[in-house]
Amino acid sequence: MMETASPPNRIIDARRLLCPMPILKVDAAMRDMRTEEILEVRATDPGLTQDLPAWCRVNGHRFLGMRQEGREWIGRVAKG
Repeated sequence: MMETASPPNRIIDARRLLCPMPILKVDAAMRDMRTEEILEVRATDPGLTQDLPAWCRVNGHRFLGMRQEGREWIGRVAKG
């Protein structure tokens, strides 16, 4: 389930990238964002389903959820 009330402030395309590249792209994007802005990441690596929530916990961001569309996983994060 994903919180979808607000549109994302930024979208990252991490499709066709394997671990750790999707999380590295998320980390780089979040550096330029302000607190509470929302990042959406689209990936084809199923590892994102475990990596993104764990990365949020470690880095103090709020994991908003994950959904699957076909072979893509779409995750959302609010900057902490």
